[in-house]
Amino acid sequence: MKTINLSILLSLAVAVHCVPISQVTVQDEQFAESYLKKFFNLTEESGPTIRRGISPAVKKLTEMQRFFGLQITGTLDADTMAMMKKPRCGVPDVDPARFSTFGNNLKWQKNSLTYRIENYTPDMSVAEVDDSMEKALQVWAKVTPLRFTRIYSGTADIMISFGRQSHGDFYPFDGPDGTLAHAFAPATGIGGDAHFDDDETFTFRSKSGYVLFMVAAHEFGHSLGLSHSTDPGALMYPLYIYRNPDTFVLPRDDVNGIQSLYGPNPDKDPVQPEPQPPTTPDACDSTMVLDAVATLRGEMLFFKDSFFWRSYPQSNTPQQSLITNFWPNAPVNIDAAYESKQSDNVLLFKDRKVWAFSGYDLVRGYPKTISSFGLPKSVKKTDAVMYDVDSRKTLFFVDRYYYSYDETKQTMDEGFPKRVDETFSGMTGKVTAAFQYRSFTYLYSGPHMFEYSMRSGRLFRVLGNSYFLRCTNF
Repeated sequence: MKTINLSILLSLAVAVHCVPISQVTVQDEQFAESYLKKFFNLTEESGPTIRRGISPAVKKLTEMQRFFGLQITGTLDADTMAMMKKPRCGVPDVDPARFSTFGNNLKWQKNSLTYRIENYTPDMSVAEVDDSMEKALQVWAKVTPLRFTRIYSGTADIMISFGRQSHGDFYPFDGPDGTLAHAFAPATGIGGDAHFDDDETFTFRSKSGYVLFMVAAHEFGHSLGLSHSTDPGALMYPLYIYRNPDTFVLPRDDVNGIQSLYGPNPDKDPVQPEPQPPTTPDACDSTMVLDAVATLRGEMLFFKDSFFWRSYPQSNTPQQSLITNFWPNAPVNIDAAYESKQSDNVLLFKDRKVWAFSGYDLVRGYPKTISSFGLPKSVKKTDAVMYDVDSRKTLFFVDRYYYSYDETKQTMDEGFPKRVDETFSGMTGKVTAAFQYRSFTYLYSGPHMFEYSMRSGRLFRVLGNSYFLRCTNF
């Protein structure tokens, strides 16, 4: 058996897809090969056959890009490399679906399960670890008939332990970051057990490490029979995402998944119902009102609640992600967004504040107040912001008016605000999002998008909000 030479295969892929990867190092290639073997079942094959550049490595790279909603290039581009380096669960991503189970009816054949904490991490107190594990199990108990009892000796259904590197199960951990934990599907022996990498810094609530409750709740999903989900809002999404343990509610995708195995909770209290499971926004929802739309280096960004989609000109499938998974220091449920051509940053607005990001990083000095643009202090929030290529001005939409900001002079233009319908005929509603594309201006008002010529202000078409946000449910 020969080891796959990933650098050769990726070089072949470049010739086919015309995507440069000159910045990819040998270490990146080795890391990518290891990642695809571990999480996407890339196997070592002797003499791989190459037809039009399609090889085992390229196929698995494409599979990985499809799973995470990345642009499918078949090459090790910057976005793919960044995704591979995010902290995550150690269970493979071999069966992409919204919610997914391990198949073959891999579930517990009983509703009363036991768990045992074999040892503890030095990062947290014993009480904090106990509380984190109990609450992580209750996440699943709240929506199913499952009930969990802790035992202190003997073998439990779910054995919980902390370990480093090789820790006795033939799936060694990899040191700080990378793989945080893994768990095994329901079965006898090691089945159901959950292992946590003690080289990580686990925390009770702090963002400075990995919140143990969140990591454990995900792993216990595996212990109960769930595989990974492609829904970026799901708890069973493979990447670690910080959420506040005190306000966490199991998302709808996970509820659907676990109830497909065990059914709903028969003891649900009708007097004090649990909060409704959050649902990930659907690009095919014709009634959806987007929070903001912006461009970024040729891409289109569409924001809704805690999520945004990235739409690439070369791809029919937009990538959906949590905002904080892309920009950890960003706000969610934003009011407006735009790309500053002057600074090459993307700016996100919420209430009276604005955040600027260069790549993934928050620009020094931000967040600032929106009055730093010269907006009156009486303006409590912006509804939409757009950069106009022709006038080189940034337009701020507030209620039924708009302001014009000079990026070069960093001052607000005189004679504003003006009524929106003075410039954009027929726009009688409030503008909820705005951006420009190929010499046209697109203003959103509720679930509709209005296409204008910026030079004449003439309205050409009224479209649905999914015209650019491509719906993939065919």
